[in-house]
Amino acid sequence: MLRRSLLRIAVAASLVASIALPAAALDRRVRIINNTKFTIVEFYGSHTGTTSWQEDILGRDVLRPGNSVNINFDDGTGYCVFDFKAVFNDGDVLEKYGVNVCEIGSYTYY
Repeated sequence: MLRRSLLRIAVAASLVASIALPAAALDRRVRIINNTKFTIVEFYGSHTGTTSWQEDILGRDVLRPGNSVNINFDDGTGYCVFDFKAVFNDGDVLEKYGVNVCEIGSYTYY
C-alpha cells in the first residue's frame, strides 16, 4: 500500500512538472527580420516598463534589407515581455511595445 502511494505521488509530481513549465525554461530567442528597403542600424530590446533602452543589441553590426538576425532575450530574469526599438539608416525609428518573446519565434519589420 505504501509502495502504491509513493508511485502515485511520483506520477503526479512528474505530471505537474511536465505541465507547469517554469518561465525560466522558456525559449526567448527571436529572429528579427528586416523586410524593409532600409538598413536597421540600431536595435534595442528592453523589459516593458523600464525607463531606458539600454544598449544597442546590434553593436557595430547592421541588419540590411532582406536579412535577419537571431537575438536571445534571456537575461536571466525570467522576463518575457519586451519593447523593441529599431533605428533605420533613413532616420526612421519604429517602436513596438509589449512583445512576448516567450511566445513568438520571429518578428518582422515591413
